[in-house]
Amino acid sequence: MKSVVQAVYEIETTEDIGQLAAEIAGEQSSGTFVALARETAELRSRHSAEVVKIEEIELSGHSPLPGATGDWAQAKRARVAIDFPLENFGASIPNLMAAVAGNLFEITKAGAIRLVDLDLPCDFARRYPGPQFGWEGTLERMTTESGPLLGTIVKPSIGLGPDALGELVTELARAGIDFIKDDELQGNPEYFPFAERVRVVTGALDRVADETGHRPMYAFNITDDVERMVANHDLVRTHGGTCVMVTVNAVGYSSLSYLRERCDLPIHGHRAMIGAYARSPQVGIDFCVFQKLARLSGADHIHTNGLRNKFYGSDEEILAAINAVRTPLLGGYGAVPVLSSGQTPDLAHETYARVGADELLVLAGGGIHGHPGGSAAGVRAMRAAWDAALEGVDLKVRAAEVPELAAALTKFRPTATMAS
Repeated sequence: MKSVVQAVYEIETTEDIGQLAAEIAGEQSSGTFVALARETAELRSRHSAEVVKIEEIELSGHSPLPGATGDWAQAKRARVAIDFPLENFGASIPNLMAAVAGNLFEITKAGAIRLVDLDLPCDFARRYPGPQFGWEGTLERMTTESGPLLGTIVKPSIGLGPDALGELVTELARAGIDFIKDDELQGNPEYFPFAERVRVVTGALDRVADETGHRPMYAFNITDDVERMVANHDLVRTHGGTCVMVTVNAVGYSSLSYLRERCDLPIHGHRAMIGAYARSPQVGIDFCVFQKLARLSGADHIHTNGLRNKFYGSDEEILAAINAVRTPLLGGYGAVPVLSSGQTPDLAHETYARVGADELLVLAGGGIHGHPGGSAAGVRAMRAAWDAALEGVDLKVRAAEVPELAAALTKFRPTATMAS
């Protein structure tokens, strides 16, 4: 039995769905828009993609893509599964993507088409080692013993000089935060070069560790051209850093995989640009696919967004994203879901109840730095809220005991119901 990759699509069209699905399978494997003399029955049996399931689903109600053909009032929509012979492209993510997500988005008969899932054979496990650290490996490199891990992002995102950044990192570390990361907008600017940022941050963390015994993990944004990215990782490692961050969509899966093979630190995988691929209900690649390929390529932490986030995505979609990252892939590939985007202390109870797990990294940028008492007070407020959630203590009760939490709730959700 030949090994296959099963790709699942949501397709909307005015054409016969079965015929269109067959055309997509042909276009993305051995066929094209006309019959070919050398596309023999033997060749097709070995190399043609095969439509294995068509399930009609409710119409989306959205307009068709530009250039789509037909009368949209006659549209039909279906979830379509297509098996692609692995032999066509091998266990290679770039060539896989050319097959399952190549020209098909340009087919005019498809008024909507999204790649929503991939079922990968074990051949990919032999080729890609995946996350090197995951949850357990991350904890081993921290002074924290259990989750959820509470973290923040350097804010303002860009513009801080060495003194300001050193002061901020010191304040956060002394307040007991577990994790700090560069914003994805921080690169290697002339006003504050990357090498200097590494020196300032690791120096501040070392001093606090000497004072308190607590040293947060700091994820330095090493995103760059691939050779420069590896050099950035090596610089972080040399200075005693414990984590690096990569904007996965900016560098691509191949560059992430290249780094993974040369990396000795946990890789914090940022999902910036995901909206360009996943936001539209009419075209693109679902987060479910992104996170699988990011894990295969070596990301230890993967951003999912959090409940009531400031970006797109319903709570149900966010919970599905968190669950997707937590679901074993090819028998393993464990990664840490990273909840972020507009997270504040009052979300702790609901998040913990709905996710049902504490192996999470919860990041709050403005939700910590925007606290009226400052960043350290913001850390204490987040910690108090999450401790209350884990202990089953009502948020209002804990807020009466922790002034920083009370102030945070007044600041961020003045009209919210504070229920446990």
